[in-house]
Amino acid sequence: MSETGKNLNVKMVNGVAEVSADELFPHLEKVKLVDVRRPDEFSGELGHIPGSELVTLGPELVRFLQNQDRNQQIVFICKSGVRSREACLFSQQMGFKSPINLQGGMISWNSSKLPTE
Repeated sequence: MSETGKNLNVKMVNGVAEVSADELFPHLEKVKLVDVRRPDEFSGELGHIPGSELVTLGPELVRFLQNQDRNQQIVFICKSGVRSREACLFSQQMGFKSPINLQGGMISWNSSKLPTE
C-alpha cells in the first residue's frame, strides 16, 4: 500500500488521493477528519461525520495547517468534494505528505447512509 493510502484504499485523481465514503468509514479512528465547509453547512441538513473538525477553507485552514504534523493522514471533507480537493492541493503545497479527499463529500457520505451528527 502506498504511503498516501496506508490502510485506506485510495485512488489518485489528477494528483490528489481520493477515498470513497464506504472505504473511509471503517478507518475513521485512524485518520484526522477536517471538514472545510462553512459552520452553517457543518450543522446543516447534510450534517457532519462524527469526529470531524470544522476548519473552514481559507485563512482559518491556513492557520490550522501551520500547527499540524505534516506526516499525519488528513481526510478533507466538504459538500461535494470540490472544496476538499482544493484543501488537499493547498496542504500538499504546504508540505503535507498524505492529504486525502473524501470523494463526493457529504453528499456521497449521506447517499451511503453512513452516520452523521
